[in-house]
Amino acid sequence: MASLTGTSTPRVALLITVAALGYFVDIYDLVLFNVVKRESLEFILGVGDPRIKDVGISLFNWQMLGMLVGGILWGVWGDKQGRITVLFGSILLYSIANIANAFTFDLTSYAIVRFIAGVGLAGELGAGITLITETMPREKRGYGTMIVVVFGALGAVFAAEVNDQGQRIGGLLSALTGREFMNWQVAYIVGGLMGVALLVLRLGTFESGLFNQLKDKVVRQGDVRLLFNDRKRFLRYLSCILIGVPIWYVIGVLVNLSQDVFVPQLGIDTSALDADGMRRINGTAIKYAYIGLSIGDLLSALLSQLWRSRKKVILLYLGLNLVLTLFFLFGLQGATIATYNWTCLALGIATGYWVLFVTVSSEQFGTNIRATAATTTPNFVRGSVWPITNAFKFLALPLGNITGALVVGLVCIGAAIWATLRVQETFSREMDFVEE
Repeated sequence: MASLTGTSTPRVALLITVAALGYFVDIYDLVLFNVVKRESLEFILGVGDPRIKDVGISLFNWQMLGMLVGGILWGVWGDKQGRITVLFGSILLYSIANIANAFTFDLTSYAIVRFIAGVGLAGELGAGITLITETMPREKRGYGTMIVVVFGALGAVFAAEVNDQGQRIGGLLSALTGREFMNWQVAYIVGGLMGVALLVLRLGTFESGLFNQLKDKVVRQGDVRLLFNDRKRFLRYLSCILIGVPIWYVIGVLVNLSQDVFVPQLGIDTSALDADGMRRINGTAIKYAYIGLSIGDLLSALLSQLWRSRKKVILLYLGLNLVLTLFFLFGLQGATIATYNWTCLALGIATGYWVLFVTVSSEQFGTNIRATAATTTPNFVRGSVWPITNAFKFLALPLGNITGALVVGLVCIGAAIWATLRVQETFSREMDFVEE
């Protein structure tokens, strides 16, 4: 596997490995709050406090706001100073924030730390995907991004497992420090330590050859205005964002609100769960959904290579997304918790086109603005959870939870279909071009 810039196979393999491990830690931290939020908020607010639901949504939105801000900052930095610096800086920031979060015991500090973690999380994926897109052969780069996203999605599964095994891991930490830790503290500490360990691996990574070539050209680099000062380019950028929004509708609303909204609303039979299982309904739903996402990303990437098309596969997945969303909202009344979790897995598979979404976002734009586009689009999609969840809360009051979720879902999926039809097909597109 030779790269566009003549980079050797071992170095490209190292780059993919580091990007995949980085995204693994990224996803671990991204979903971790929703895995441990009830346990951590019960510690801060007290067991049974009625504010837990709304406070949980608010804190998650602070994290997403941080990702919006970080997406712009890291994207511009990546186009001006290089993609590698973003990889180092972003993971260092969210690793520190994770460790700090384990020792945060009031809501104000919790919100500040989640915002900082969000800023850090914003840089990882875009920089990694941009490096792979610019380094691998154009007809094979889909495999590189597939490995990164498929492996990275398993970080959510690991987050749930770390929380489940918190007492065992906490015992090891207690033996080393002489201090007792709760499960949610252990989960945050593990995330921070994984990030710090990953920094060592990154010492062997290298900068994109296409980025280095820009040093010899007189061209605007990392200028956000390039995404907005041309109508066609702006619509292309907006379309890239809209394509990914249904993924975070499913994760941010249907899955993340399992424990507080949909399990009780749908009358899901939870009699098979003990007290500990009841507290971990959200973590289990997230784990199943992200296993599905990993499977879906693998299948969508392989299908894209087979069909030699990104757009056709995305449209297929959006159709599956619509069908399964309808089944989730109207076909699970009175179902068992096992059936509910398997449905979350199926929804994860149907939203497993994230690998294609981030690849398309990177391939749509020139080298001088590619990192900005590739970093901001997934973070605007992640940040869309704020208007999505607030729209759901607003509509749920007059319409009810089910109808409110239906309306929001139809808007998200419909907009994504429109956007997919608008963007250019980028399979095997040459990446050596700039935006004027």
